[in-house]
Amino acid sequence: MSMPSGGLLLLVIILQSSPQVTQPLQHLNLPESHLPYFFSSHHALARACEQDDECPYKEYIGKKVCWGYEKNCKKKNRFLNPTCTIANTGWGKAHTIEETADLFWKEADYGYVWERLQEMTVMCKPQREGDSSLSCVKHTRYCRATNIYMDFANLDSDNNSNRYRENLFNAGQIGGHCKLYPRRLSAEGDHKSALQSWYAELEMFSSLPFRPIHDDKCDIVLDKPTYLMKLDAGVNMYHHFCDYINLYASQHINGSFSQDVNIIMWDTSGLGYGDIFSDTWKAFSDYPIIHLKEYDGKKLCIRDAVFPLLPRMQYGMYYNMPLVPGCSGTGLYKAFSEHVLHRLNITQQGPLDKVRVTLLSRSTKWRRILNEEELLSAMKSESRLEVRRVDYNWKKMSFPEQLKVTQNSDLLIGMHGAGLTHSLFLPDWGVLFELYNCEDPRCYKDLARLRGVKYYTWEKQEKITQTEKGSHPSVGEHAKFVNYGFDPAEFMRIVQNAADYIQGHPQFVAKQNKMNGSGDRHTEL
Repeated sequence: MSMPSGGLLLLVIILQSSPQVTQPLQHLNLPESHLPYFFSSHHALARACEQDDECPYKEYIGKKVCWGYEKNCKKKNRFLNPTCTIANTGWGKAHTIEETADLFWKEADYGYVWERLQEMTVMCKPQREGDSSLSCVKHTRYCRATNIYMDFANLDSDNNSNRYRENLFNAGQIGGHCKLYPRRLSAEGDHKSALQSWYAELEMFSSLPFRPIHDDKCDIVLDKPTYLMKLDAGVNMYHHFCDYINLYASQHINGSFSQDVNIIMWDTSGLGYGDIFSDTWKAFSDYPIIHLKEYDGKKLCIRDAVFPLLPRMQYGMYYNMPLVPGCSGTGLYKAFSEHVLHRLNITQQGPLDKVRVTLLSRSTKWRRILNEEELLSAMKSESRLEVRRVDYNWKKMSFPEQLKVTQNSDLLIGMHGAGLTHSLFLPDWGVLFELYNCEDPRCYKDLARLRGVKYYTWEKQEKITQTEKGSHPSVGEHAKFVNYGFDPAEFMRIVQNAADYIQGHPQFVAKQNKMNGSGDRHTEL
Protein backbone atom coordinates (compact mmCIF):
# COMPACT_ATOMS: atom_id res chain seq x y z
CA MET A 1 0.00 0.00 0.00
CA SER A 2 1.29 3.44 -0.91
CA MET A 3 1.64 6.28 1.55
CA PRO A 4 -1.74 7.84 2.43
CA SER A 5 -2.88 10.85 0.45
CA GLY A 6 -4.57 13.83 2.12
CA GLY A 7 -4.39 13.94 5.89
CA LEU A 8 -1.47 15.82 7.36
CA LEU A 9 1.05 15.26 4.58
CA LEU A 10 4.01 17.44 5.45
CA LEU A 11 4.97 17.39 1.80
CA VAL A 12 2.05 19.69 1.01
CA ILE A 13 2.97 22.05 3.81
CA ILE A 14 6.57 22.29 2.65
CA LEU A 15 5.86 22.72 -1.04
CA GLN A 16 3.12 25.30 -0.41
CA SER A 17 5.24 27.33 1.99
CA SER A 18 8.27 27.68 -0.27
CA PRO A 19 8.85 27.57 -4.03
CA GLN A 20 12.15 25.77 -3.48
CA VAL A 21 13.02 22.76 -1.38
CA THR A 22 15.76 24.50 0.57
CA GLN A 23 14.18 24.49 4.03
CA PRO A 24 12.64 21.03 4.56
CA LEU A 25 15.06 20.09 7.32
CA GLN A 26 13.72 22.95 9.44
CA HIS A 27 10.16 21.86 8.73
CA LEU A 28 10.90 18.19 9.23
CA ASN A 29 13.07 18.59 12.32
CA LEU A 30 13.85 14.88 12.23
CA PRO A 31 16.94 13.05 13.47
CA GLU A 32 19.46 12.91 10.65
CA SER A 33 19.32 9.11 10.63
CA HIS A 34 15.55 9.28 9.94
CA LEU A 35 15.80 11.50 6.87
CA PRO A 36 16.54 8.75 4.30
CA TYR A 37 13.43 6.90 5.50
CA PHE A 38 11.30 10.00 5.24
CA PHE A 39 12.46 10.80 1.72
CA SER A 40 11.99 7.18 0.62
CA SER A 41 8.33 7.48 1.68
CA HIS A 42 7.74 10.95 0.20
CA HIS A 43 8.63 10.48 -3.43
CA ALA A 44 7.37 13.85 -4.68
CA LEU A 45 9.49 15.71 -2.14
CA ALA A 46 12.51 13.58 -3.04
CA ARG A 47 12.02 14.33 -6.77
CA ALA A 48 11.68 18.06 -6.06
CA CYS A 49 14.93 18.01 -4.11
CA GLU A 50 16.69 16.12 -6.89
CA GLN A 51 15.61 18.74 -9.42
CA ASP A 52 16.67 21.68 -7.25
CA ASP A 53 20.40 22.46 -7.52
CA GLU A 54 20.23 24.28 -4.18
CA CYS A 55 18.67 21.41 -2.23
CA PRO A 56 21.20 20.40 0.47
CA TYR A 57 19.59 17.04 1.26
CA LYS A 58 20.50 15.02 -1.80
CA GLU A 59 22.64 12.64 0.26
CA TYR A 60 19.49 11.38 1.99
CA ILE A 61 17.66 10.58 -1.24
CA GLY A 62 17.65 7.34 -3.20
CA LYS A 63 18.65 5.08 -0.34
CA LYS A 64 17.18 1.58 -0.43
CA VAL A 65 15.60 1.92 3.00
CA CYS A 66 12.07 1.91 4.40
CA TRP A 67 10.33 2.10 7.75
CA GLY A 68 8.69 -1.24 7.06
CA TYR A 69 5.08 -0.49 6.14
CA GLU A 70 5.64 0.93 2.65
CA LYS A 71 4.69 -0.88 -0.55
CA ASN A 72 7.43 -3.27 -1.71
CA CYS A 73 9.51 -2.66 1.41
CA LYS A 74 11.94 -5.58 1.70
CA LYS A 75 12.68 -6.95 5.13
CA LYS A 76 16.42 -6.35 4.73
CA ASN A 77 15.78 -2.64 4.08
CA ARG A 78 13.62 -1.98 7.16
CA PHE A 79 14.61 0.59 9.78
CA LEU A 80 15.15 -2.30 12.22
CA ASN A 81 14.23 -5.96 12.45
CA PRO A 82 13.55 -7.63 15.81
CA THR A 83 15.91 -10.17 17.33
CA CYS A 84 14.37 -13.47 18.40
CA THR A 85 16.16 -16.27 20.25
CA ILE A 86 13.48 -18.98 20.33
CA ALA A 87 10.62 -20.23 18.19
CA ASN A 88 7.33 -20.01 20.06
CA THR A 89 5.44 -23.00 18.69
CA GLY A 90 2.55 -22.46 21.08
CA TRP A 91 2.01 -18.81 20.14
CA GLY A 92 -0.42 -18.54 17.24
CA LYS A 93 1.09 -19.60 13.93
CA ALA A 94 4.70 -18.95 14.91
CA HIS A 95 6.54 -22.25 14.40
CA THR A 96 10.05 -21.05 13.50
CA ILE A 97 12.27 -18.23 14.73
CA GLU A 98 11.58 -16.33 11.50
CA GLU A 99 7.81 -16.71 11.92
CA THR A 100 8.14 -15.67 15.56
CA ALA A 101 10.01 -12.51 14.49
CA ASP A 102 7.35 -11.75 11.87
CA LEU A 103 4.62 -12.08 14.49
CA PHE A 104 6.49 -9.82 16.93
CA TRP A 105 6.94 -7.27 14.13
CA LYS A 106 3.20 -7.27 13.41
CA GLU A 107 2.24 -7.10 17.09
CA ALA A 108 4.51 -4.32 18.21
CA ASP A 109 6.54 -2.78 15.41
CA TYR A 110 5.91 -1.05 12.09
CA GLY A 111 3.92 -4.14 11.14
CA TYR A 112 1.22 -2.73 13.40
CA VAL A 113 1.19 0.42 11.25
CA TRP A 114 1.16 -1.70 8.09
CA GLU A 115 -1.92 -3.62 9.28
CA ARG A 116 -3.80 -0.41 10.12
CA LEU A 117 -3.04 0.94 6.65
CA GLN A 118 -4.53 -2.20 5.09
CA GLU A 119 -7.67 -1.70 7.18
CA MET A 120 -8.33 1.88 6.15
CA THR A 121 -11.91 2.11 4.83
CA VAL A 122 -13.88 5.05 3.46
CA MET A 123 -16.88 5.80 5.67
CA CYS A 124 -17.99 9.03 4.00
CA LYS A 125 -16.89 9.71 0.44
CA PRO A 126 -16.48 13.19 -1.08
CA GLN A 127 -18.39 13.72 -4.32
CA ARG A 128 -16.55 16.80 -5.53
CA GLU A 129 -13.62 19.00 -4.65
CA GLY A 130 -14.04 20.70 -1.29
CA ASP A 131 -16.41 18.07 0.11
CA SER A 132 -15.88 16.36 3.44
CA SER A 133 -14.50 12.87 4.00
CA LEU A 134 -14.12 10.26 6.74
CA SER A 135 -11.96 7.11 6.68
CA CYS A 136 -11.30 4.71 9.55
CA VAL A 137 -9.50 1.50 10.41
CA LYS A 138 -11.22 -1.46 12.05
CA HIS A 139 -13.03 -0.79 15.34
CA THR A 140 -12.65 2.98 14.64
CA ARG A 141 -9.33 2.91 16.50
CA TYR A 142 -7.94 5.49 14.10
CA CYS A 143 -9.79 7.80 11.71
CA ARG A 144 -9.05 10.83 9.61
CA ALA A 145 -11.46 13.39 8.21
CA THR A 146 -11.49 16.50 6.05
CA ASN A 147 -13.81 19.49 6.35
CA ILE A 148 -15.48 17.93 9.38
CA TYR A 149 -18.28 19.75 11.26
CA MET A 150 -18.88 19.44 15.02
CA ASP A 151 -21.57 21.27 16.96
CA PHE A 152 -20.69 21.37 20.68
CA ALA A 153 -24.07 22.72 21.80
CA ASN A 154 -24.37 19.81 24.28
CA LEU A 155 -20.85 19.94 25.70
CA ASP A 156 -21.71 21.93 28.85
CA SER A 157 -18.24 21.27 30.22
CA ASP A 158 -18.67 23.48 33.30
CA ASN A 159 -21.41 21.24 34.65
CA ASN A 160 -19.91 17.90 33.71
CA SER A 161 -17.26 15.74 35.38
CA ASN A 162 -17.29 12.93 32.79
CA ARG A 163 -14.16 13.17 30.66
CA TYR A 164 -15.46 10.88 27.93
CA ARG A 165 -19.19 11.39 27.46
CA GLU A 166 -20.63 9.02 24.89
CA ASN A 167 -23.79 11.04 24.15
CA LEU A 168 -22.12 14.28 23.15
CA PHE A 169 -23.60 14.55 19.65
CA ASN A 170 -27.12 14.21 18.32
CA ALA A 171 -27.96 13.56 14.67
CA GLY A 172 -26.74 16.43 12.50
CA GLN A 173 -24.26 17.71 15.08
CA ILE A 174 -21.24 15.89 13.65
CA GLY A 175 -20.59 15.09 10.01
CA GLY A 176 -19.78 16.51 6.63
CA HIS A 177 -20.94 16.99 3.06
CA CYS A 178 -20.14 13.53 1.66
CA LYS A 179 -21.75 10.21 0.77
CA LEU A 180 -22.07 8.28 4.03
CA TYR A 181 -21.87 4.48 4.24
CA PRO A 182 -23.74 4.00 7.53
CA ARG A 183 -23.49 0.20 7.62
CA ARG A 184 -19.72 0.35 7.29
CA LEU A 185 -19.50 2.78 10.19
CA SER A 186 -21.91 0.92 12.47
CA ALA A 187 -20.02 -2.35 11.84
CA GLU A 188 -16.95 -0.86 13.58
CA GLY A 189 -18.60 -0.07 16.91
CA ASP A 190 -17.73 -3.32 18.70
CA HIS A 191 -14.89 -1.76 20.72
CA LYS A 192 -16.90 1.26 21.82
CA SER A 193 -15.15 2.51 24.95
CA ALA A 194 -13.55 5.70 26.22
CA LEU A 195 -9.89 4.92 25.49
CA GLN A 196 -10.27 2.05 23.02
CA SER A 197 -12.25 3.50 20.12
CA TRP A 198 -13.56 6.68 18.51
CA TYR A 199 -16.92 5.10 17.80
CA ALA A 200 -18.77 6.96 20.59
CA GLU A 201 -17.69 10.27 19.06
CA LEU A 202 -18.36 9.25 15.43
CA GLU A 203 -21.47 7.11 15.89
CA MET A 204 -23.77 10.02 14.98
CA PHE A 205 -21.66 11.11 11.98
CA SER A 206 -24.13 12.39 9.36
CA SER A 207 -24.13 13.29 5.70
CA LEU A 208 -24.98 16.98 5.92
CA PRO A 209 -27.01 18.96 3.34
CA PHE A 210 -24.47 21.79 3.44
CA ARG A 211 -20.73 22.16 2.93
CA PRO A 212 -19.69 23.28 6.44
CA ILE A 213 -16.79 25.60 5.65
CA HIS A 214 -17.80 26.67 2.14
CA ASP A 215 -21.34 27.56 3.28
CA ASP A 216 -20.12 29.44 6.36
CA LYS A 217 -21.77 27.16 8.94
CA CYS A 218 -18.88 27.30 11.41
CA ASP A 219 -18.24 29.59 14.37
CA ILE A 220 -14.58 28.54 14.32
CA VAL A 221 -12.54 27.04 11.48
CA LEU A 222 -9.23 25.35 12.21
CA ASP A 223 -7.08 25.57 9.10
CA LYS A 224 -4.06 23.82 10.59
CA PRO A 225 -3.99 20.02 10.57
CA THR A 226 -5.43 18.91 13.91
CA TYR A 227 -5.04 15.84 16.10
CA LEU A 228 -7.91 15.10 18.51
CA MET A 229 -6.69 13.08 21.48
CA LYS A 230 -8.30 11.26 24.38
CA LEU A 231 -5.61 10.98 27.03
CA ASP A 232 -4.75 8.54 29.78
CA ALA A 233 -3.36 9.60 33.17
CA GLY A 234 -1.01 12.56 32.78
CA VAL A 235 0.56 12.06 36.21
CA ASN A 236 1.80 8.54 35.43
CA MET A 237 4.62 8.20 32.91
CA TYR A 238 3.77 4.62 31.96
CA HIS A 239 0.17 5.48 31.07
CA HIS A 240 0.82 8.91 29.57
CA PHE A 241 3.53 7.61 27.27
CA CYS A 242 0.98 5.20 25.89
CA ASP A 243 -0.63 8.40 24.56
CA TYR A 244 2.63 9.59 23.03
CA ILE A 245 3.71 6.32 21.40
CA ASN A 246 0.27 5.94 19.84
CA LEU A 247 0.41 9.51 18.57
CA TYR A 248 3.79 8.77 16.99
CA ALA A 249 2.45 5.58 15.38
CA SER A 250 -0.52 7.61 14.11
CA GLN A 251 1.86 10.07 12.48
CA HIS A 252 3.31 7.17 10.53
CA ILE A 253 -0.16 6.02 9.49
CA ASN A 254 -0.90 9.56 8.39
CA GLY A 255 2.47 10.08 6.72
CA SER A 256 3.41 13.33 8.46
CA PHE A 257 5.71 14.55 11.22
CA SER A 258 5.01 18.27 11.05
CA GLN A 259 5.00 20.31 14.26
CA ASP A 260 2.80 22.92 12.58
CA VAL A 261 -0.33 21.22 13.90
CA ASN A 262 -3.00 21.68 16.54
CA ILE A 263 -3.54 19.09 19.27
CA ILE A 264 -6.95 19.14 20.95
CA MET A 265 -7.43 17.31 24.22
CA TRP A 266 -10.78 15.57 23.85
CA ASP A 267 -12.06 15.97 27.39
CA THR A 268 -15.80 16.56 27.75
CA SER A 269 -15.48 17.62 31.39
CA GLY A 270 -14.56 20.95 32.87
CA LEU A 271 -11.93 19.34 35.06
CA GLY A 272 -8.29 20.22 34.96
CA TYR A 273 -5.73 17.74 33.68
CA GLY A 274 -2.53 17.20 35.61
CA ASP A 275 0.22 16.69 33.05
CA ILE A 276 3.69 16.49 34.56
CA PHE A 277 5.19 15.35 31.23
CA SER A 278 3.77 18.22 29.18
CA ASP A 279 7.19 19.13 27.75
CA THR A 280 6.85 16.03 25.56
CA TRP A 281 4.14 17.74 23.50
CA LYS A 282 6.91 19.91 22.05
CA ALA A 283 8.04 16.83 20.14
CA PHE A 284 4.73 16.88 18.26
CA SER A 285 3.46 20.45 18.09
CA ASP A 286 4.79 23.99 18.24
CA TYR A 287 1.61 25.18 19.96
CA PRO A 288 -0.04 24.76 23.38
CA ILE A 289 -2.52 21.92 23.80
CA ILE A 290 -6.13 23.04 23.30
CA HIS A 291 -8.78 21.84 25.74
CA LEU A 292 -12.09 20.84 24.19
CA LYS A 293 -13.99 23.15 26.55
CA GLU A 294 -12.68 26.12 24.53
CA TYR A 295 -15.31 25.17 21.95
CA ASP A 296 -18.20 24.80 24.41
CA GLY A 297 -21.41 25.84 22.66
CA LYS A 298 -19.59 26.52 19.38
CA LYS A 299 -19.79 25.01 15.91
CA LEU A 300 -16.26 23.88 15.10
CA CYS A 301 -14.99 22.93 11.65
CA ILE A 302 -11.60 21.37 10.95
CA ARG A 303 -10.17 21.20 7.46
CA ASP A 304 -7.86 18.29 8.24
CA ALA A 305 -8.47 16.14 11.32
CA VAL A 306 -6.94 12.95 12.69
CA PHE A 307 -8.43 10.77 15.43
CA PRO A 308 -5.27 8.92 16.53
CA LEU A 309 -4.72 5.47 17.97
CA LEU A 310 -5.80 5.30 21.60
CA PRO A 311 -3.86 4.36 24.75
CA ARG A 312 -5.96 1.39 25.95
CA MET A 313 -7.03 -0.33 22.76
CA GLN A 314 -7.66 -4.07 22.77
CA TYR A 315 -4.42 -5.63 21.55
CA GLY A 316 -3.05 -2.11 21.40
CA MET A 317 0.36 -0.69 22.07
CA TYR A 318 1.79 -0.97 24.51
CA TYR A 319 -1.04 -1.30 27.04
CA ASN A 320 -3.00 -4.57 26.56
CA MET A 321 -0.40 -5.71 24.02
CA PRO A 322 0.07 -9.48 23.63
CA LEU A 323 3.81 -9.81 23.11
CA VAL A 324 5.33 -13.04 21.81
CA PRO A 325 8.13 -14.25 24.13
CA GLY A 326 11.74 -14.49 23.08
CA CYS A 327 11.95 -11.36 20.89
CA SER A 328 13.20 -7.83 21.46
CA GLY A 329 13.95 -4.63 19.58
CA THR A 330 11.38 -2.78 17.49
CA GLY A 331 12.08 -0.08 14.94
CA LEU A 332 8.97 1.82 16.00
CA TYR A 333 10.01 2.23 19.64
CA LYS A 334 13.62 2.99 18.75
CA ALA A 335 12.50 5.63 16.25
CA PHE A 336 10.03 7.08 18.78
CA SER A 337 12.82 7.40 21.35
CA GLU A 338 15.15 9.09 18.87
CA HIS A 339 12.37 11.36 17.61
CA VAL A 340 11.45 12.65 21.08
CA LEU A 341 15.06 13.07 22.21
CA HIS A 342 15.93 14.95 19.02
CA ARG A 343 13.02 17.35 19.23
CA LEU A 344 13.60 18.04 22.91
CA ASN A 345 17.30 18.56 22.19
CA ILE A 346 18.51 15.78 24.50
CA THR A 347 21.96 14.60 23.44
CA GLN A 348 24.17 11.62 24.26
CA GLN A 349 27.43 12.61 26.00
CA GLY A 350 29.03 9.19 26.05
CA PRO A 351 29.79 6.45 26.45
CA LEU A 352 32.57 7.11 28.93
CA ASP A 353 35.34 4.80 30.02
CA LYS A 354 33.22 3.92 33.03
CA VAL A 355 29.73 2.43 33.05
CA ARG A 356 27.30 5.19 34.05
CA VAL A 357 24.85 3.84 36.65
CA THR A 358 21.71 5.71 37.72
CA LEU A 359 19.76 4.51 40.75
CA LEU A 360 16.19 5.80 40.94
CA SER A 361 15.41 6.76 44.51
CA ARG A 362 11.72 6.93 45.46
CA SER A 363 10.25 9.60 47.71
CA THR A 364 6.92 7.74 47.79
CA LYS A 365 5.48 5.84 50.75
CA TRP A 366 5.91 2.40 49.19
CA ARG A 367 8.51 0.51 47.16
CA ARG A 368 11.41 2.34 48.72
CA ILE A 369 14.82 0.63 49.07
CA LEU A 370 15.44 0.12 52.78
CA ASN A 371 19.22 -0.26 52.45
CA GLU A 372 19.72 2.19 49.62
CA GLU A 373 22.90 3.70 51.09
CA GLU A 374 24.46 0.26 51.45
CA LEU A 375 23.77 -0.59 47.79
CA LEU A 376 25.12 2.76 46.63
CA SER A 377 28.27 2.26 48.68
CA ALA A 378 28.77 -1.20 47.18
CA MET A 379 28.54 0.17 43.64
CA LYS A 380 30.83 3.11 44.36
CA SER A 381 33.51 0.72 45.52
CA GLU A 382 33.72 -0.66 41.96
CA SER A 383 36.20 1.38 39.93
CA ARG A 384 34.53 0.73 36.56
CA LEU A 385 31.21 2.23 37.68
CA GLU A 386 30.23 5.91 37.78
CA VAL A 387 27.25 6.03 40.15
CA ARG A 388 24.59 8.62 40.80
CA ARG A 389 21.31 8.62 42.68
CA VAL A 390 18.35 10.64 41.37
CA ASP A 391 14.74 11.18 42.37
CA TYR A 392 12.57 11.63 39.28
CA ASN A 393 10.09 13.73 41.19
CA TRP A 394 8.68 16.41 38.88
CA LYS A 395 8.80 18.94 41.71
CA LYS A 396 12.55 18.40 42.03
CA MET A 397 13.62 17.77 38.45
CA SER A 398 11.99 18.85 35.19
CA PHE A 399 11.13 16.16 32.69
CA PRO A 400 13.73 17.28 30.10
CA GLU A 401 16.34 17.14 32.86
CA GLN A 402 15.19 13.61 33.69
CA LEU A 403 15.50 12.59 30.03
CA LYS A 404 19.01 14.00 29.89
CA VAL A 405 20.00 11.84 32.86
CA THR A 406 18.37 8.73 31.40
CA GLN A 407 19.84 9.14 27.90
CA ASN A 408 23.25 9.49 29.54
CA SER A 409 22.88 6.42 31.74
CA ASP A 410 24.16 3.02 30.67
CA LEU A 411 22.50 1.15 33.53
CA LEU A 412 19.20 2.31 35.03
CA ILE A 413 18.21 0.71 38.34
CA GLY A 414 14.90 1.15 40.12
CA MET A 415 12.01 -0.47 41.89
CA HIS A 416 8.86 -1.39 39.97
CA GLY A 417 7.07 1.84 39.13
CA ALA A 418 6.20 4.25 36.34
CA GLY A 419 9.66 5.83 36.45
CA LEU A 420 11.00 2.71 34.73
CA THR A 421 9.22 3.92 31.59
CA HIS A 422 12.43 5.92 31.20
CA SER A 423 13.88 2.70 29.76
CA LEU A 424 12.40 3.92 26.46
CA PHE A 425 15.09 6.61 26.43
CA LEU A 426 18.15 4.59 27.35
CA PRO A 427 20.90 4.35 24.72
CA ASP A 428 20.91 1.27 22.48
CA TRP A 429 23.49 -0.46 24.69
CA GLY A 430 21.53 0.38 27.84
CA VAL A 431 20.31 -1.97 30.57
CA LEU A 432 17.24 -1.73 32.78
CA PHE A 433 17.61 -3.43 36.15
CA GLU A 434 14.15 -3.59 37.71
CA LEU A 435 15.34 -4.21 41.23
CA TYR A 436 12.13 -6.01 42.15
CA ASN A 437 9.07 -6.44 39.94
CA CYS A 438 6.62 -6.64 42.87
CA GLU A 439 4.85 -9.64 41.31
CA ASP A 440 4.17 -7.78 38.07
CA PRO A 441 6.77 -9.51 35.89
CA ARG A 442 5.80 -8.45 32.37
CA CYS A 443 5.21 -4.70 32.56
CA TYR A 444 8.71 -3.20 32.36
CA LYS A 445 10.35 -6.33 31.00
CA ASP A 446 8.12 -5.98 27.93
CA LEU A 447 8.79 -2.25 27.68
CA ALA A 448 12.53 -2.90 27.70
CA ARG A 449 12.03 -5.58 25.03
CA LEU A 450 10.07 -3.16 22.86
CA ARG A 451 12.83 -0.57 23.11
CA GLY A 452 15.47 -3.25 22.58
CA VAL A 453 17.48 -2.77 25.77
CA LYS A 454 18.67 -5.52 28.09
CA TYR A 455 16.54 -6.32 31.15
CA TYR A 456 17.45 -7.79 34.53
CA THR A 457 15.41 -8.26 37.69
CA TRP A 458 15.85 -9.85 41.12
CA GLU A 459 15.86 -13.63 40.97
CA LYS A 460 16.35 -14.91 44.55
CA GLN A 461 13.35 -14.15 46.73
CA GLU A 462 15.10 -15.43 49.84
CA LYS A 463 17.63 -12.61 49.53
CA ILE A 464 14.99 -9.87 49.88
CA THR A 465 13.93 -8.51 53.27
CA GLN A 466 10.86 -6.51 54.22
CA THR A 467 9.97 -4.97 57.56
CA GLU A 468 6.17 -5.03 57.21
CA LYS A 469 3.37 -6.63 55.23
CA GLY A 470 2.01 -4.59 52.39
CA SER A 471 -1.40 -3.09 52.90
CA HIS A 472 -3.58 -0.70 50.91
CA PRO A 473 -6.96 0.73 52.00
CA SER A 474 -8.78 -0.56 48.91
CA VAL A 475 -6.48 -3.23 47.44
CA GLY A 476 -5.43 -4.92 50.68
CA GLU A 477 -2.18 -6.87 50.94
CA HIS A 478 -0.05 -6.58 47.81
CA ALA A 479 3.65 -6.64 46.98
CA LYS A 480 3.44 -3.13 45.55
CA PHE A 481 2.65 -1.67 48.97
CA VAL A 482 5.84 -2.74 50.74
CA ASN A 483 9.36 -1.40 51.22
CA TYR A 484 12.25 -3.78 50.59
CA GLY A 485 15.85 -4.45 51.48
CA PHE A 486 18.25 -6.33 49.20
CA ASP A 487 21.28 -8.54 49.77
CA PRO A 488 24.29 -6.43 48.68
CA ALA A 489 26.30 -9.37 47.31
CA GLU A 490 23.43 -10.61 45.13
CA PHE A 491 22.71 -7.04 44.05
CA MET A 492 26.30 -6.56 42.94
CA ARG A 493 26.31 -9.88 41.11
CA ILE A 494 23.49 -8.60 38.86
CA VAL A 495 25.10 -5.16 38.51
CA GLN A 496 28.38 -6.76 37.43
CA ASN A 497 26.57 -8.91 34.85
CA ALA A 498 24.86 -5.80 33.53
CA ALA A 499 28.16 -3.90 33.35
CA ASP A 500 29.77 -6.81 31.45
CA TYR A 501 26.92 -6.73 28.94
CA ILE A 502 27.20 -2.96 28.46
CA GLN A 503 30.96 -2.91 28.00
CA GLY A 504 30.75 -5.76 25.52
CA HIS A 505 27.92 -4.27 23.47
CA PRO A 506 29.11 -3.57 19.90
CA GLN A 507 27.59 -0.07 19.83
CA PHE A 508 29.12 0.83 23.19
CA VAL A 509 32.54 -0.31 21.98
CA ALA A 510 32.20 1.39 18.57
CA LYS A 511 31.09 4.72 20.03
CA GLN A 512 33.77 4.59 22.69
CA ASN A 513 36.40 3.94 20.04
CA LYS A 514 35.12 6.86 17.99
CA MET A 515 35.19 9.20 20.98
CA ASN A 516 38.74 8.09 21.77
CA GLY A 517 39.74 8.68 18.15
CA SER A 518 40.90 5.13 17.63
CA GLY A 519 39.66 2.08 15.78
CA ASP A 520 40.85 0.05 18.74
CA ARG A 521 40.42 1.48 22.22
CA HIS A 522 43.21 -0.82 23.51
CA THR A 523 45.82 0.41 21.04
CA GLU A 524 47.72 2.45 23.59
CA LEU A 525 47.68 -0.21 26.29
